[in-house]
Amino acid sequence: MNKTPQDPAAESLAKLLGGRRAAIDATIGPLAFGIAFAATDRSVSWAALAAVIVSVIVSAWRLSQGDKPRAVLIGLLGVVVAALIAVRTGHAEDFYLLRFWTNVASAVAWAVSIVIRWPLLGVVVGTLLGQKTKWRHDPVLLKAYSRASWVWVLQYVIRIVVWTPLYLAGMVEALSVATAVLTWPLVAACVAVSGWAMAHYIPKGHPGLRHPQVAGVEQEVRTSPGPG
Repeated sequence: MNKTPQDPAAESLAKLLGGRRAAIDATIGPLAFGIAFAATDRSVSWAALAAVIVSVIVSAWRLSQGDKPRAVLIGLLGVVVAALIAVRTGHAEDFYLLRFWTNVASAVAWAVSIVIRWPLLGVVVGTLLGQKTKWRHDPVLLKAYSRASWVWVLQYVIRIVVWTPLYLAGMVEALSVATAVLTWPLVAACVAVSGWAMAHYIPKGHPGLRHPQVAGVEQEVRTSPGPG
């Protein structure tokens, strides 16, 4: 069922979720690590230092632009921890271990959330819209969020499948490139496809994401007798 941009059921998830800056910034540290690793005769220490320095510069610039300190510092902390892991083990590919296990945990968490009927996409969007848990009482939205959340599970699985053989083979430069490709471009594709899925499962006439219809209440209003 096609929906026009004016249809509230087809409201853009990209506008609600945002996060493009964070997704782009997440590629800078790994790219700096891979480039420095190749340019310094495969030195783990220099590569780790380069990743941290570049990430600090980007974080400082983001803070100067008024970005939320918490989000910026979490991203920087991730790069610092990854760099420390690589330096401690002496294996450059271990710089990507934190991202790998984060994606494994995310894939499991999103899948479990769907099974227990608390799809994380609904939790995130519902929180952004200030709905708390109202969306869960709307069968239409619950189904739409559940179906669309599988797209996010697939996103994490794709990364795991691509990264695993590269990590096992110690292909650091390829891991850097793969991380960049599978961050912002994959996130953008994930948001677009999950947005399409939401629009597909929300029927025409439903007021959309911002207006959950509580099961039973709407039926009661329609069937209650008029005055007199």
